[in-house]
Amino acid sequence: MSTFDPRLLDLAQEFRESLRLGVYMFRRLDPEGELTAAQLSLLSMISDGGLRVGDIAKNLGIKVPSATEQIIKLERASLVTRQPDPDDSRAVQVVITQAGTAAVESANQRRNAMVAELLQGLSNQEIEQLAAALPVIAKLNSSFQN
Repeated sequence: MSTFDPRLLDLAQEFRESLRLGVYMFRRLDPEGELTAAQLSLLSMISDGGLRVGDIAKNLGIKVPSATEQIIKLERASLVTRQPDPDDSRAVQVVITQAGTAAVESANQRRNAMVAELLQGLSNQEIEQLAAALPVIAKLNSSFQN
């Protein structure tokens, strides 16, 4: 195992804890919405093009049966459909429908308004600090995906 600067280990712990609590907050944002946080994540993930069930499960950090269960629920609500994979005739891709796209847009608008309301409680300096941190977080996310 690599040896790290203790400050980096402390920062890693604080960052992980902050993200964990943030995930909990975002899951509770829209309790009246028709989509769960997991379903919204799945729909957002396939909004730019279809994905296989295994890829969806991997990206969500869940097992294939759990992803399949979510996909079945979304299919029943006509938010996704399964189509033949153009690269492999034996496989299928999960593709978002127009209704799914509309549901994502509606949920995002509601949730963005809720977060904007929370952000109003911050000072201008805190808002600037948050804005400055976002590219760094995006860079970390990007390096993890590769």
